[in-house]
Amino acid sequence: MEGETSWVNNCFENPTRDIGEFDSFSEHSDEGNKEVNAISVDLILPDDLLERILACLPIASIFRAGCVCKRWHEIVSSRRFLWNFSPVLPQKPWYFMFTSSDEPVGYAFDPILRKWFGIDLPYIQKSNWFIASSCGLVSFMDNDSRSELYVCNPITKRCMKLQEPPGLKVYDYSALAIYVNRISHGYTISIVKSKLCPGNFFQSDLSIHIYDSETRMWVTSCTEVMTGWRGGDESVICGGVLYFLIYSAGGGATETRHGLIRYNLSNRSSHGLLIRSFIKVPCPLTCGRLMNLNEKLVMVGGIGKQDRPDIIKGIGIWVLNGKDWQEIARMPHKFFQGFGEFDEVFASSGTNNHIYIQSYGAPALLVFDINQKQWKWSQKCPVSKRFPLQLFTGFCFEPRLDMAP
Repeated sequence: MEGETSWVNNCFENPTRDIGEFDSFSEHSDEGNKEVNAISVDLILPDDLLERILACLPIASIFRAGCVCKRWHEIVSSRRFLWNFSPVLPQKPWYFMFTSSDEPVGYAFDPILRKWFGIDLPYIQKSNWFIASSCGLVSFMDNDSRSELYVCNPITKRCMKLQEPPGLKVYDYSALAIYVNRISHGYTISIVKSKLCPGNFFQSDLSIHIYDSETRMWVTSCTEVMTGWRGGDESVICGGVLYFLIYSAGGGATETRHGLIRYNLSNRSSHGLLIRSFIKVPCPLTCGRLMNLNEKLVMVGGIGKQDRPDIIKGIGIWVLNGKDWQEIARMPHKFFQGFGEFDEVFASSGTNNHIYIQSYGAPALLVFDINQKQWKWSQKCPVSKRFPLQLFTGFCFEPRLDMAP
């Protein structure tokens, strides 16, 4: 299949390498060694016009262009190009798939070129770290001490380590989210921590911690004891509101195994009960994945059987309107079967108008275009499953050159 193994190697993995040995060229005729009086287009175009042309390329092609010659490399590496010309054409979100259960290695899928690229993520040490993305920036936090927190641009490799989040040092569950302002490029990071109360597992201590890139400070904006519910690992910031899923701590009906909490970030207050903002999920779910698509809260969920809500029978996509869920799509059965053995939990993330869905048990990747209402498999990932317990997961992000932490 075309594109299965065609991904950028040297140029993409090390875009800043010295390429001074490359130079502009002129054409030669095929008749012997007779030189034709042809002028290279590269010599005619001024820098500003060449910049505009290169800015219309997909991200991966921009890196390839930087390997053509020294002049092109200097143009695509310049700060003016990164800030002024990279947003000329909108880029579809990429999906990075981890292909190892332990090492943070994998490939990124570009839906424009429909190819996989081998890229390295800076600083991340294991594939099970908490990961969130927004507008070209990716935030990730370690899953052991949960004290190491980074923000990076996976394309340019620019990265910054943040100070350790406040609050509980030892907790059972945490949900990470990031939101980037597309105008100011400032960002907000939230962490929802949850710890089951000793001796009473029907109660949990829940706290919300917010980081502001402008002040470079953390603020603990909410602490609360929840009864019958606990936090989890799923959250997203959308329209100035933090949404996160909560899970039944036992003692409730089976149809209320999941719930949604909304917390207004513009009016951070620890007064009042979070449970008052409770929103029911649209149906019994095996799992739910939250995402911000054009400032609309979208949830991809595994639909549980009516008599056995822990057994998945399909996958649905809903958008939240006020407090009501509207189903916008349901995965056709042929695609659901195409994953093979599909677990009750799965990976899914999206941005803009694209949603990616992936089974933990296989490297198959399904793409849903909301505007076109179209389901499509990605090109085959360069890595196949080698042993039964091998797990795959991933996340999507916007490939941008102008974003920096």
